[in-house]
Amino acid sequence: MPSASSVAVASEARVAASPGEPPDAHIVVRDMDMAYGSFVLIRGLNFTIRRGDIFVIMGGSGCGKSTLMRQMIGLKRPARGQVLYDGASFWDADPDGREQLMRRFGVLYQQGALWSSMTLAENIGLPLGEYTDLSAAEIREIASLKLALVGLAGFEDYYPSEISGGMRKRAGLARAMAMDPEVLFFDEPSAGLDPISSRRLDDLILELRDSMGGTVVMVTHELPSIFAIANNSVFLDPETKSQLATGDPHELLADPPDPKVAEFLTRGGSGRAGEGATAGPDQEATSG
Repeated sequence: MPSASSVAVASEARVAASPGEPPDAHIVVRDMDMAYGSFVLIRGLNFTIRRGDIFVIMGGSGCGKSTLMRQMIGLKRPARGQVLYDGASFWDADPDGREQLMRRFGVLYQQGALWSSMTLAENIGLPLGEYTDLSAAEIREIASLKLALVGLAGFEDYYPSEISGGMRKRAGLARAMAMDPEVLFFDEPSAGLDPISSRRLDDLILELRDSMGGTVVMVTHELPSIFAIANNSVFLDPETKSQLATGDPHELLADPPDPKVAEFLTRGGSGRAGEGATAGPDQEATSG
């Protein structure tokens, strides 16, 4: 739940709901354009993420998936448009208001982004030490709890170099949850993982969403993950520089609104989703 102070600050930038917007709308992207200078990535983004959704940002390489996530979490301002959290406009808020909204986010970056010189407990405790008045003992206790939630109980004093890639992903997820966020953002969470570790991470994301009651936003190109856990999505197309679809990926597969969506969701074939060769890593040239 947002703190009283965050609600008070965010309310200063509150925007009226659009007609037809669901009452459980948690995040709304409205009339957004993404660009780097004069180079436009995508125009006219409009979609709604309901509270409790597992929402996937998908599309071909270079379409701006990671850029969209960065604009949603406050790392890059959109060229035009709004990102609304519970009706509060992130980019129309003052700096203090944006900071309060950002404290409601947790982010798992593609490589985990753990500090190599810190133990797992120290990595998880870093945001707690920065933004709370908790004692060192209390922070250590919370770090142990978060590690236990992701299956890493007993690994508090290990360094990132001493554990596997899949374990580093889970440790990064534990750090993303350190502040009990309302929204978890994942950038290619399964990248570099073997199929079994990837499936375990999918199961963990579902368990955490169900137990914490939060909202999950993911950037991914992994079809098995998309169909295993997502119930909402947006599809970006770099050729038309537009949003081709939004909605449940299963429904988009059953009744694709555009041939490109069908091609993506069937890996370029006519078989069932997920068949065929695994797609290569998503390297967005425009987003670093």
